Amino acid sequence: MADKPERASKREMSVREAGKKGGDTVRDRYGSTFYEDIGRKGGKATRDRHGVEFYESIGQKGGKVVKEKYGSDFYEEIGHKGGQKVKKLIAEAKKKLGDKDS
Repeated sequence: MADKPERASKREMSVREAGKKGGDTVRDRYGSTFYEDIGRKGGKATRDRHGVEFYESIGQKGGKVVKEKYGSDFYEEIGHKGGQKVKKLIAEAKKKLGDKDS
C-alpha cells in the first residue's frame, strides 16, 4: 500500500472548492459577461414559462420575509444609503469632468 497513486495522497477537494474552480474556468474561457447572458436567458425563459406574475409573487414573498426579519425601517435605511452612494458617485463624476476642462 506504500505505492498509492499520487492523487490519493492529495487532499480531496470540497464541493465549494470544486464549484469555485469550475466557475473560474468558465469565466476565464467565456468572460464574465457570460454569466449575465445566461442569467438573462434564464430569466426570460422563466418569465415565458410562468408569467410576470411569478416574479411579482416571489418579490412580495421575499419583501415580506425581509420586513419580518429586519423591520420596516430597514427599507428606509438602505434607501438612504443608496441615495448617499448615488450622490457621491455623481459628485465624483462631476469632479472628474471638471478636472478635464481645466
